[in-house]
Amino acid sequence: MADKNTFTISRIELRRILVAFGVSEKNITALLASMEKSHRHINVIALASMLEKSGLGRDKIKNVFRRMGMDDLTINQSMEMIDEQKSIAETGRVYNATIDLS
Repeated sequence: MADKNTFTISRIELRRILVAFGVSEKNITALLASMEKSHRHINVIALASMLEKSGLGRDKIKNVFRRMGMDDLTINQSMEMIDEQKSIAETGRVYNATIDLS
C-alpha cells in the first residue's frame, strides 16, 4: 500500500505535464535521469527546486503538482516546507553560530 503522501505517475505522463508547462527537453531529461539514479523517486522539495531551476515559477509548480494528483492542502504544506528549507539554507550560508549552555 502506498503512503498517502506518495504520488505515482508514469514517465510518459510526467513528461507530458512538464512539456505542457514549458520545461525544456534538456531539463526534463535531467530530471528523469536524476529520478532514475534515486530508484525512480524524488522528494517534493527536490522536485520543486529542479523545476525552479528549469525556469518555472511557483504558480506553475503548484499546477504541475495538481496535475500529478496532489490536493491543495498537500501542495501548500509542501510549499511551506520548501520555504522553510530555503530559509534554513540561506541562514546557514550567511551566519553559522552555535551556542553551548554550561
